[in-house]
Amino acid sequence: MTGYAQSGRSVLRTFRQAVAFQTLGVEAVIQHMMSLFPPEGVRIVLTLFLSFLIGLEREEQKAIKGYLSFGGVRTFPLIGLIGYALALISGNSQVPVTAGFVVVAAFLLLSYQHKLAKLDSAGVTTEMSGLTTYVIGALVAHDRFWIATTLAVASLLLLELKGGLESLSKRLPTEEIFTFTKFLLLTAVILPIVPNRSFGPFQFNPFKAWLVVAAVSAVSYASYILQVRTQGQSGILLIAILGGIYSSTVATVVLAKRAPTQHQPHLFSGGIVISSSVMYVRILVLVGLFNVTLMKMLAPPFLAIALIGTLGGWLWSRRTFTSQEPPKNEVLAANPLELSSALLFGVLFVLMLALTHYAVAYLGRGGVYTLAGLTGFTDVAPFIMGITQTAGQSTPIMLAATGIIIAAASNNVVKGGYAVGFADQQTGRESLVGLVLLAAAGCIPLVWL
Repeated sequence: MTGYAQSGRSVLRTFRQAVAFQTLGVEAVIQHMMSLFPPEGVRIVLTLFLSFLIGLEREEQKAIKGYLSFGGVRTFPLIGLIGYALALISGNSQVPVTAGFVVVAAFLLLSYQHKLAKLDSAGVTTEMSGLTTYVIGALVAHDRFWIATTLAVASLLLLELKGGLESLSKRLPTEEIFTFTKFLLLTAVILPIVPNRSFGPFQFNPFKAWLVVAAVSAVSYASYILQVRTQGQSGILLIAILGGIYSSTVATVVLAKRAPTQHQPHLFSGGIVISSSVMYVRILVLVGLFNVTLMKMLAPPFLAIALIGTLGGWLWSRRTFTSQEPPKNEVLAANPLELSSALLFGVLFVLMLALTHYAVAYLGRGGVYTLAGLTGFTDVAPFIMGITQTAGQSTPIMLAATGIIIAAASNNVVKGGYAVGFADQQTGRESLVGLVLLAAAGCIPLVWL
C-alpha cells in the first residue's frame, strides 16, 4: 500500500505538470495518434489512462487513511471501460448507457451503505468519483476527448485539494458568500433577461447599461475584497492603491480625515496623490471593456500620468520621518455589490448618457466640456461609462477622449478641495498642490487632441 501511495504521488505530480498541455491540444494529439494506431485502441488506452489516474488518487487516500474503501487502481479503470463499451455498442441510443449508469450507481450505493455501517461519518467522494469515471469512458467512446480529459483533471484537482477547500470553506465568511451571490444575481440572472436593443432618441440599450453596472461593480468589488483581505496590515500606501481602484474620491476623503490624528503630512498627501494616479488605470480598464478604440487613444497619456503620479507620490511620502506606528489598512467604504448602490449607479449612468447625447446634439463641444467639468464634483464613472457608449457614434471619438480627460482633471481638483476641507492644514495644502499638478499633467494631451 505504501508503494501505491509513493507511486501515486509521483505520477500525480507529473500529470499536474501536463495539465496545461492537455488543455491546449488534447484533441489534436489524440487525432494524430489515431492516424498512427488503431482508433479504438487509442480510445481504450485513453479511457484506461484517465480512469487509472483517478483510481491511483483514491488508492493513495486509502493508504493515508489506513482503512479499506471502495475502488482503486483496478476498479476505476474497469468502471471506465464499462462506460466506454456500453457507449460504443449503444450507437445513438442512450438507453444502454443510462442503464449501465444506474447499475454502477447501485453498486456504489451498496458500498456507501457498507461504509456508513463501519464509520460514524463517511463522505461520498469516492462513489461520486466512480460515477465520473463511468461518464469519462462514455465520453471517450463518443470522441469527446477534451471534455473527458477535462473532467478527469478537474476530478483529480478536487480530490487532491480536499484539505485546502475544506479550510477555505471554514475561513470564508457567510457575508462574502452572500455578496458573491449578489454578483451572480447582477450578472448571471438579471443581465440575460434585460432587453438587448436600443430605445429612445439617444439609443438607450438596457442590456449595455446593466452590463456597465456589472463591470464597474466587479472592478470595485475586486478592490473591496483586497481591502478586506489586507485589513489590519501596516501601510498607508496600500490603502491609497486599493482605494484608487475602488474610488479615489472615497480614498481621498478617508485619508484626509485620518491625517490630523497621525501628524504625517508627507505620507498622507503622497498617499492621496497615489490614489488619484491609480484612478487613471481604473478609468483605462473600464473604458477598454466597452470601447477599445477610445482606450487605445487614452492609454499612452493615462499610463504615463499614472506612473509619474504614483512615483511622485511615493517619493514624497518617503520624506516622512516619524517614530509613530504606521497606520493600519482598513476597509474604505461599503460593499459595492449592494443592490441599492448598483441601482443608483445605473440611474446615474442613464442620466449621464442622456445628458451627453443632448449636450453633443444641442450644445456642441462646449456643452460636453462643461458637462465633463461638472462631473468632477461627483463620481466621474457614470459620465465616463456613458461616453464610452456614444463614442464613435453620436459623439466623435476625439471629443469623447477630451471629455474623459477633462472629467478626470476636474475630479482631481475637487479632491484637492476635499483634502483641504478634511485634513490638517499642511496635509491639505500639500495634497491640493499635488492634485492640481496631477490635473495639469492630465490636461497636457489636450494640446494634440
